[in-house]
Amino acid sequence: MDIFNKIDKSMGPLGQYLDDAHGYFMFPKLEGELGPRMIFNGKEKLVWSLNNYLGLGNHPDVRKADADAAKEWGLAYPMGARMMSGQTKYHEELERQLADFVGRESAYLVNYGYQGMFSTIQSLVDRKDVIVYDSEAHACIIDGMRLHFGKRFVYPHNDMDNLEKELQRATKIVEKTGGGILVITEGVYGMSGDLGNLKAIVEKKKRYNFRLLVDDAHGFGTMGKTGAGTDEHLGVQDEVDVYFGTFAKSMAGIGGFVAAKKNVVMFLQYNMRSQVYAKSLPMPMVFGAMKRLELLRDQPEHKAKLWKIVNALQKGLRDNGFNLGNTESPVTPVFLSGGVPEATHITYDLRENYNIFTSIVTYPVVPKGVILIRIIPTAVHSLEDVEYTIDAFSKIRKNLDEGKYTQEKIKSVTIDLDK
Repeated sequence: MDIFNKIDKSMGPLGQYLDDAHGYFMFPKLEGELGPRMIFNGKEKLVWSLNNYLGLGNHPDVRKADADAAKEWGLAYPMGARMMSGQTKYHEELERQLADFVGRESAYLVNYGYQGMFSTIQSLVDRKDVIVYDSEAHACIIDGMRLHFGKRFVYPHNDMDNLEKELQRATKIVEKTGGGILVITEGVYGMSGDLGNLKAIVEKKKRYNFRLLVDDAHGFGTMGKTGAGTDEHLGVQDEVDVYFGTFAKSMAGIGGFVAAKKNVVMFLQYNMRSQVYAKSLPMPMVFGAMKRLELLRDQPEHKAKLWKIVNALQKGLRDNGFNLGNTESPVTPVFLSGGVPEATHITYDLRENYNIFTSIVTYPVVPKGVILIRIIPTAVHSLEDVEYTIDAFSKIRKNLDEGKYTQEKIKSVTIDLDK
C-alpha cells in the first residue's frame, strides 16, 4: 500500500475540520503591527491570543536590538552546530546571564522550546530509569517520553496522593534496574493557568530519591518576585533540579534554555541530540534575547503592568459569574458549556460582531461538553480593553444560554445582535 493512501481516508483528528476551519478557526492570519490590536479578516480586532506577556515583542528597544544585530551579523553567522563550529562568546554570555537570573550554576541555549524540552528528557534518562509525570503535561513532554525506552508512570493532575503511589512503583523498579527516577511537571499549565504543585512535590524528596524537571514556559518572566519563574514564586528554587524556560512567551522571541548544576548542563551540551546536530542560534536571536532579558530583569514595570491587567481581568470576569478554574497565573481560561458547534459560533460572534480575537478549545483538549476560551493578557493591554471584553463575554454567555449557538454550520448562520 502507498503510505499516502491513508491521507485520502483521513486528514487526522484536527484535519477532519479542514474544509470548514482552515484560514479562520485554524491557521488564521493576524496581520499588522504586533500588539493588542491587529488585523484579521480585513478588520481590526482586539487580540487576546498572543503569548507576548510583557509586551516586549514590539518594544522599540527590542526592535532596535534585533535590527542592529541583523545588520551587523546577518542571519547566517555562526554556521554549524555549536559543538563543531557554531560556538561564540555571545552565546556563552547569554547563558551566563540566564543562569544568574534563574539562580542556577549554568545554562544551555536551545533552538526551540518544544525541541529543547523533549531532547532534555531524552538525554537525562535511559532504559534503566523511570519517568513520573503529570497527566496534563504539554505535548513536548509527552513526545520526549515517547523517546524513552524505560518505564513511565502518570499521575492525575496535581494529585499528590497518586504521585506518592507512582513514586512507590518507580522506586521498586529502579531498585532492580539500578536506574533513577525523573519527575516532570510544569510551572504554569498553559491551558488552565494553574500551577504545578511544586511545594508538595519537593516535599516528597524527603522520602523518595528522584530528580525534578520543571517546564516553566509560561512562568518564566511572569511569576516570582523578579520574574525568575514559578519556582521562585513558590520558594523552591533550590529543590528544582532542572529548570526549563523558553523565549517564546515573556521574551517574545525564538529559542529557550535549560538550567541546572554545571555538571548536568555540561552533560546536556554533549548529549542533547537536537543541539549536537542542529545549527547554532543566529546572532540576531542571541543579541535580541539578551536585550529582552535585560528589560525583563532591569525594568520590573513590565511585569507590574501585566499583573495589573491580569488582576483586573480575572476579578472582573469572576465578579460577573464566569468560571476561571484554578488559575493563579496570567493564563485566563473561561469555561463555558457546549460542544464544537457552539464553540465555532462563539468564535465567529466574538470575531465578527465584537471584534475580539481569542482562542477557543473544545474536546478532546478539554472534556466533552466543555468550551474553554483562553485569554492571554499582556502588559500592553489597557483597562478599557478589559472592561470591553468583560461586557462582550457577558453578552456572549447570554446568547449561549438562550440557545443562539446551536446551528450545525457556522456558514449558514446570521447572528443579529443587539449590541
